[in-house]
Amino acid sequence: MASHHHRPEAEIALRVKAIEALLVEKGIVDSATLDTIIDTYETKVGPHIGARIVADFKQRLLEDGSSAIAELDLAGFSSEHMVVVENTPQVHNLVVCTLCSCYPWAILGLPPTWYKSFAYRSRAVIEPRSVLKEFGLEISEQTEVRVWDSNADIRYLVLPEQPEGTENLSEEALAVLVTRNAMIGTAKVQPPPAVFTS
Repeated sequence: MASHHHRPEAEIALRVKAIEALLVEKGIVDSATLDTIIDTYETKVGPHIGARIVADFKQRLLEDGSSAIAELDLAGFSSEHMVVVENTPQVHNLVVCTLCSCYPWAILGLPPTWYKSFAYRSRAVIEPRSVLKEFGLEISEQTEVRVWDSNADIRYLVLPEQPEGTENLSEEALAVLVTRNAMIGTAKVQPPPAVFTS
């Protein structure tokens, strides 16, 4: 059963490797360049960078997101003009790009398929509570939901609400808890299991 579940993923990986080999063989793509691109998206950009930024730079992000992110030398990855919005018990923020899929690649990595889908882009603005519910996130009626529409000139990043009981965690431990979806607003940061039992 488990091997059947993973078979389509394995087939896609084999197809990608075959296409990659063919492109290199035909001289269309240089293998060293391809390795550099892959390394960039695996190690230098992605949601682990965003999580670290959220854990380390809260006050700087809220004052001037663009400058705080520029300090990390991430310009050129659609993260030059960033506005950071903070989730609180009174306000929950959700990011969307209604026109296309403007997205801070350097901070969040490759955009998820659902973020680029027409259904998400249209419904997140019209019925954000329903969309969040589909992600498993129930937002109280007393909490205001604000939807931020990214575009070619400006990107938004959600500064997630810190879970209760995590106040004494180190920045590294906090960064592990922060997910890409929490920085888009379709999830909340969950405390580690030990926090539940304490």
